[in-house]
Amino acid sequence: MQFPGYPATRHRFDVRPGLSMNYIDEGPRDGEVVVMLHGNPSWSYLWRHLVNGLSDSYRCIVPDHIGMGLSDKPDDSRYDYTLQSRVDDLTALLEHLGISGPVTLAVHDWGGMIGFGWALAHHAQVKRLVITNTAAFPLPAEKPMPWQIAMGRHWKPGEWFIRTFNAFSAGASWLGVSRRMPAAVRRAYVAPYDSWDNRIATIRFMQDIPLSPADKAWPLLERAAAALPSFADRPAFIAWGLRDICFDHHFLAGFRKALPQAEVMAFEDANHYVLEDKHEVIVPAVRAFLERNPIR
Repeated sequence: MQFPGYPATRHRFDVRPGLSMNYIDEGPRDGEVVVMLHGNPSWSYLWRHLVNGLSDSYRCIVPDHIGMGLSDKPDDSRYDYTLQSRVDDLTALLEHLGISGPVTLAVHDWGGMIGFGWALAHHAQVKRLVITNTAAFPLPAEKPMPWQIAMGRHWKPGEWFIRTFNAFSAGASWLGVSRRMPAAVRRAYVAPYDSWDNRIATIRFMQDIPLSPADKAWPLLERAAAALPSFADRPAFIAWGLRDICFDHHFLAGFRKALPQAEVMAFEDANHYVLEDKHEVIVPAVRAFLERNPIR
C-alpha cells in the first residue's frame, strides 16, 4: 500500500529477539537529531510532515512502537505491552543507531510518557522539546476520563468492539481531526490495523493507561512527572489542538506550569491530530524554533 507523504526508505531493527521494529531515519547523519514519538492509535506516519520539513538539515528518527504501524505485532506471549517495554525499546533503538549525543525530543499522545520516561536516564541528552497533545504526568484531578477511552480500558466488551471493528483507529481518523483527512491519508492511518491480531496494541495501550498506584505504569509516570520541571531550562515548543477530547486544556496547563518558558501555539480549531489540522503552520514554526535555538 502507498502511504502519501511517507518516506520511501524504511528501516528495520530487531529490538528484541524475533521482534522487528520499523523506523524512519531521514536526513544527514551529522545533522542535529530529532527523535519523534507517536502514540495510540497512530504510527510514525503522524510525523511525516515534520520529517519532510526538517530532513534536509536535521536527522529525523521516528520509530513505530511494537504492535503499531509497520512494526511487528506479537501476541501477549511474546511481548509485554507496557510503558516500560516502550521505553526499553526506544533505548535499544537509539543505542543501535549510536545516538549518544544531543537530541530534540518531539512527542505526541503516548509518545510523551514514552519520551519523558526515556529521558529519566538520558536527561543531559535532551536539549530541546517539541510537545503536541500529550501527557507526561497523571490525569489531572479535574479532567474526567473520556468515555471513548474508558470503554476500552475498563469494559471487557470494549476490547471486542475495538479489535473487531478497528473502532479506535478508524474513529480517531474521523473524530481526531477538525479538518477532514483526505481519503488516502485516512486509509494510511488505519492500514496497519487490518485484523483482530494486528489491533492488539491499540487496546493494550488503552489498558496500560496509568490512573493509580495499582497500575503497572504508575511508578514510571510519577517519576517522569516529578522530573518534568527539570527540563524548564531547555528550549521548548508546544503546539496544541484544543478540541482534543483527551489531551485538552487541562494537559496543556500542566505543561505550561512545568515549562513556563515554552513557546506555545494553541489552536481553538484543531483537534488531537494537531499535525494533520495545522501542519502548514506548525512545521515552519518548529523549524524556526530549532534554528533560533541551535544545540551548542
